[in-house]
Amino acid sequence: MSSRPNSIRNVSWAVVRDGTHRRHVYRRDVDLHLEEGRIVEITPAGARPSGPGEATIDGTGMLALPGLVNIHSHPSTEPGYRGVREDHGVPEQQMTGLMERLQAFRLGDDGRQGAATLAYCEMLRAGTTTACDVTVPFDGWLETMAQSGMRFYAAPTFASARWGMAAPQTVTWKWDEAGGLAQFEKAKKVMADVEAHNSRRLDAMVFPAQIDTVTPELFAAGRKHADESGRRFSTHIGQSVVEVREMIRRHNMTPVQWAASQGLLKGDTVLAHCILLDDHPQIGWHTRKDLDLIAEAGASVAHCPQPFARYGLAMDHIGRYRANGVNIGLGTDCAPHNLIEEMRLAIVAGRLMSEDIRSLDTAGAFEAATLGGAAALGRNDIGALAPGMAADIVLVDLDHPLMQPARDPLRSFVFHAADRAVLTVLVDGEVVLENGDPVHLDPAAAMERVAEAQARMLRDSVKMDYANRRGDDISPLSLRVV
Repeated sequence: MSSRPNSIRNVSWAVVRDGTHRRHVYRRDVDLHLEEGRIVEITPAGARPSGPGEATIDGTGMLALPGLVNIHSHPSTEPGYRGVREDHGVPEQQMTGLMERLQAFRLGDDGRQGAATLAYCEMLRAGTTTACDVTVPFDGWLETMAQSGMRFYAAPTFASARWGMAAPQTVTWKWDEAGGLAQFEKAKKVMADVEAHNSRRLDAMVFPAQIDTVTPELFAAGRKHADESGRRFSTHIGQSVVEVREMIRRHNMTPVQWAASQGLLKGDTVLAHCILLDDHPQIGWHTRKDLDLIAEAGASVAHCPQPFARYGLAMDHIGRYRANGVNIGLGTDCAPHNLIEEMRLAIVAGRLMSEDIRSLDTAGAFEAATLGGAAALGRNDIGALAPGMAADIVLVDLDHPLMQPARDPLRSFVFHAADRAVLTVLVDGEVVLENGDPVHLDPAAAMERVAEAQARMLRDSVKMDYANRRGDDISPLSLRVV
């Protein structure tokens, strides 16, 4: 297979943009013509003869999709939590394990590059071509992103405080304002390096870490920097009951209301998670205005249903956000970094919370994973297959047993086959996943590094955990070893 094909011919099914409208439609039996990393034309199969020496991918028996857009992820840590966080939670903190885990477990920079490599492989195998990588920078981060062949928005985080715990029912905030400013200066340098990278596929995002761990002054500086640099602005917000209660204690208003009062909510703002609004059943605050504030500002929400479902928590509900005019994109906050599974879970959780099958359907979830993510990033050249769009293309095997019968291939893909049927992925017209394997990344070597780093992380938790526990005591194995 050519690394840069000129066309993908005889595609059996394709999900393409409906003219200039912000929606997808099916087309049958088409050829996709590519030039300099763009789609230049979509024609009926065979309508345009092959030219001499044309490099072609045979799309017979394939479903062609636009590359998926992941607007929130933590690739450099989450693979290291595999087998650790799935059942981990603290009942005294309304089941979230976030604060306990981040205090007790540190993967180490040597393991983080391996984790990022594994996560990027997961993303490619699940058809993701653009992703936001939210992390504390480490050596080799930019090079690993560029090596993958994907598009990335690098989001180096900065914060004025770290979470701690003194007991299961007690979360503390350890403030270091000077340290937060130093992290912000480092983040600005990293963002400049990202945008100067010669891969031309890396962009940057301004990301103060969490709504409750950043001072108002540092938030204002970050917001001003985003305005002046033209970069997108994001933060974690509405992700735990502990956070919401703390922000109400500090300001007598919810996190969303406080963010609005500080001028943080704008059309370029991406609110990571934003599940726990004032009227959520687990909050029950006396106001009912958070959702309207988000919609009025034109801000987007990065919805990552998987980690919250593990705690027994869900957005209430995704159909309500969309109906209120809030742009929703999807992300993978935890491993596996599989945006197809997030689509499926968003559909199911939305229906459970709303008790209404119409809360979200397959088309709506796919729109969030493509056009919604593109809109959140301010991009009009990704998230759809159409002339002039970037040639970010996913080819799915319609002959895979879980895709059959292919009456409605998008439903078969989202609900049944998922990443198992993804064969080929192109970014900017370059093949970066071939026959289900990443072209430029080595997952086998990365797996060894992550396994070693995880073992150290679990052993060293005694130095950082509030009760000096070993990792196996914080997160016991699912079955007893005998």
